[in-house]
Amino acid sequence: MKSFHHLLMKSHTLLNKKIMSTAQSFNLTVGQPKILEYLLEVKCADQKSIAKYCEIEPATVGSILNRMEEAELIERKRENGNRRSLFVSLTEKGYQKALNTQQLFEKAEKIALDSIPEELQQKVCEVLEKVYDNLQKAENIK
Repeated sequence: MKSFHHLLMKSHTLLNKKIMSTAQSFNLTVGQPKILEYLLEVKCADQKSIAKYCEIEPATVGSILNRMEEAELIERKRENGNRRSLFVSLTEKGYQKALNTQQLFEKAEKIALDSIPEELQQKVCEVLEKVYDNLQKAENIK
């Protein structure tokens, strides 16, 4: 049997490749789909929150957001007198792309979980949440 990390890595990589092959037809680049998904959920967020949720380095998020702003998918503005942080929200064009992305993610999940009974699907999600929590708690691997 293959190891857990190997199976997880291969599954993630293949799922991501399949998602990105379709996302490219929406003119989206790497990193943009998950940011769109997050902004669809929260409506407005600062760059630090986006980076944390999407597991992307803040500087990388900045580059992705620049491209998204140029493509008129997002807008950045200051809120509530906060002069230090810019808050990011979807434009109408970005909202439509986010809806398309959400449908893409749902289709990809359906394919990935096909023929797996619903109760086992729920268990897989529970286990992956626990794996994520364990990795979050660990400082690093020594």
